[in-house]
Amino acid sequence: MRVRLLGTAAGGGFPQWNCACALCAACRAGSPDVPPRSQDCLAISLDGKDWYLVNASPDLRSQLLAESALAPGPGPRDTPLRGVLLTDAELDHSLGLMLLRESGGLPVWAPPAVLHALAERFPIRDTVGRYGDWRWEPVGSSVAGLTVTSLAVSDKRPKYARESTADGPWVVAYRIEDPATGGVLVYAPCLATWPTGFDEFVAGADCVLLDGTFHSAGEMTGTGTSTAAQHAMGHVPIDGPDGSLARIRSLESPGTRWMYTHLNNTNPVLDRRSPEYRQVVEAGVEVPTDGTSLNL
Repeated sequence: MRVRLLGTAAGGGFPQWNCACALCAACRAGSPDVPPRSQDCLAISLDGKDWYLVNASPDLRSQLLAESALAPGPGPRDTPLRGVLLTDAELDHSLGLMLLRESGGLPVWAPPAVLHALAERFPIRDTVGRYGDWRWEPVGSSVAGLTVTSLAVSDKRPKYARESTADGPWVVAYRIEDPATGGVLVYAPCLATWPTGFDEFVAGADCVLLDGTFHSAGEMTGTGTSTAAQHAMGHVPIDGPDGSLARIRSLESPGTRWMYTHLNNTNPVLDRRSPEYRQVVEAGVEVPTDGTSLNL
């Protein structure tokens, strides 16, 4: 299984267009220790020819142009994209579907609540459906030859769907396995907490791409956002007794590569010179950049 990390930042990307914080300023200034990042998105393939997206970020066009394996051809309108798998209905994970309207239509797999939201609350299904033959299906146990297991990790609805009556889960993590090689990837860019059953969900995985949105629980207070409001965004922090780094340290997972993704522009881990970045890497967790390749 081939995996390409097309983007590794949270919603808004890094630097964020409307932010003048020290981190965004350092990134804009071209510091090699604070590289830019686009919004979180993956591409996965079993054979290196047919590729499936996991989430579709608003930065998708530039991400596809930057990845040679996803270039069009050999025909003038051929594309290696074969479908999209969604973890949730947030705009930063689904807006990229609009950019795929020229594809002629693709299958999209997602939890039922997500499919409902994209039909009723943010009618992207009807919009792109006017440009091609799109198929919208609930996630099953198999997607394009990959074995897929989902785990509900949050019932946080997108702001545009807060009044929806659809039953959750609204946010899932995926455990994706290549039946031929036995390679296992866990993708969990949004964790409200460390959910029940997550230890078992990640057990034996070759790589876990984990929600690294915030380093601390009150990180955004300096931006005019309260701690309560940050908590409501639905992302467990890295640091602290109940943070994800402490949970990773408590697990016996010697064969697993742990990686933080979905980093918010306020997260000091973005700066490779920071003590927070050193804390993470000294714990054996990686902070990959856009364009990172994995073979599992």
